[in-house]
Amino acid sequence: MQLLVFILVYPFLFLISILPFRVFYIFSDVVYVLVYYIIGYRKKVVTNNLKLVFPEKDEKTIREIRKKFYKHMCDMFLEMIKSISISNSQLNKRFIIKNPEEINRLEALDKSIIVMYGHYASYEWSFAVENYVTFKGYGIYKPIANKYFDNLIKRIRSKFGTTLIPARKAIATMTEFKAENKKSITAFLSDQTPKLSRAYYWQEFLGINVPCFIGAEMLAKKLDHTVVYLKIEKVKRGHYEAEFVTLAENPSEYKDYDITDKFTKELEKQIYKAPQYYLWTHKRWKHKDNAPKDQS
Repeated sequence: MQLLVFILVYPFLFLISILPFRVFYIFSDVVYVLVYYIIGYRKKVVTNNLKLVFPEKDEKTIREIRKKFYKHMCDMFLEMIKSISISNSQLNKRFIIKNPEEINRLEALDKSIIVMYGHYASYEWSFAVENYVTFKGYGIYKPIANKYFDNLIKRIRSKFGTTLIPARKAIATMTEFKAENKKSITAFLSDQTPKLSRAYYWQEFLGINVPCFIGAEMLAKKLDHTVVYLKIEKVKRGHYEAEFVTLAENPSEYKDYDITDKFTKELEKQIYKAPQYYLWTHKRWKHKDNAPKDQS
């Protein structure tokens, strides 16, 4: 059944991916109307999240942010599909690193690097970082159920030099790299929501107390990896710029959770500045009512 679904869906995805960009974004406008006005995909979740984070904003402003978010979300989802056929030269024009000299400076320290970033702007095209580094690139991800689509995602990333590592194998794989003195640059989407059973640290994220993913910091300290934040911003439709913000050159010098806090503050600044580019369909605050009393 998985293969049948893939055979039926993939040709449609490929046809979307080869559309000229001008037509491609017209198609995205059509998808937006379908998703926002007809299907109403997670509209209640998005509305509640926005009201939770921005209680001072009136209904009109919330609606404006919500509409802009859905337009961006449709673009980003389709840009993920565009990755099937996008060329390296096209990617370089549409996802630009503003300060490659910073990541090159960190590579010169001869230590592997962990890149922390959030569900903001174009995290789907962030594999463009491969064009600016000399270390081998990896991305920590959660495999999807359909193995054929999972293989497709891995092929897309590998086309640009990134190898995906299942989250359950991250510790073992990165520890092995350390033992072999294999230098790497590994990306973590670090604003994920951990299970309550693994909620070891709670912090305020956009004003609400939530459990935090601490895997990136934990591995950085264990393996002595430099940590950077990939600050991605949307310049205009289909065009992004990013810069590396160094969070810690020597993680062991930082108190527990300080690096995670620094990451969160960087992400928060971007969200407050342009909230429409954050993934509001993500149930980031679903555990807020379970916060430990001594931290709430």
